[in-house]
Amino acid sequence: MSRASLQQQEMGLGPAWQPRAGWFEQHPAQLLRQTLRTDAAQSELPDMIMAAPPSESLPAHDPKLAAPPEAPQTTELAVIPPIVERGPKAEPPGAEAPAEIAPADWPLLQRKVASCQNCRLCETRTQTVFGRGNPQARWMLIGEAPGENEDKQGLPFVGRAGQLLDNMLAAAGLERDQDVYIANVLKCRPPGNRNPAPDEIAACNSYLLQQIRHVQPVLIIALGRFAAQTLLETEDSISKLRGKAHRYQGVPLVVSYHPAYLLRNQPDKAKAWQDLLLAREIYRQAGG
Repeated sequence: MSRASLQQQEMGLGPAWQPRAGWFEQHPAQLLRQTLRTDAAQSELPDMIMAAPPSESLPAHDPKLAAPPEAPQTTELAVIPPIVERGPKAEPPGAEAPAEIAPADWPLLQRKVASCQNCRLCETRTQTVFGRGNPQARWMLIGEAPGENEDKQGLPFVGRAGQLLDNMLAAAGLERDQDVYIANVLKCRPPGNRNPAPDEIAACNSYLLQQIRHVQPVLIIALGRFAAQTLLETEDSISKLRGKAHRYQGVPLVVSYHPAYLLRNQPDKAKAWQDLLLAREIYRQAGG
């Protein structure tokens, strides 16, 4: 018996009662308090699960959970444009449009040529020779000046020379009235088929330039020495100008013999055919 119990007996307080083992834990009040603590702890469990432990950092961004990224932007190779673009070029805002003959003015240009009196050739001509073919063709053939037959009919390249030109174009897969447009440096016949004078060339130059601007060809073929020398502003011979690509007003230009010359010099027909093959290859490379 403990000292505290002996003191209680001497004072007449009876024996000291000792709680049974487990009595405190099984007391209803203690059981109630334990139940309340357990319920409170369970009510906090979801927040504990959702919250990251203080000692741990948040996980890094997982790309698999994110929205699919946009498709990578690929840089396409720039398409090399044709040597000469067809159609009018867009002008920047506020820029003044260039002064030139629009497609709707084609008949007006024809009337101007028909009534032209800018040089002395108007006194000896039968009629002017404006041109022939498709005004929207991608090939443009430019000859020298009208001859006697052209002066009578008002059309370029008629007679035997015209027939030879038609056969050559057909061999190259071209039709004169559909695939090409034919014009001359001069619109009137010089008397006796002589070479044009400088002032006559100057009088007709604006007409030819407006025709080229209207047609907007991908390729030009200069037929004959005079046409080549006039367009290229050179005194070089045809033999030196043939076999290469030149430019006139930004358009690729090939030099070849005049059909009338080929009628007198049959062996050079093979060279003229080579010129057509060269023109066809340049046209293909230009996007034709």
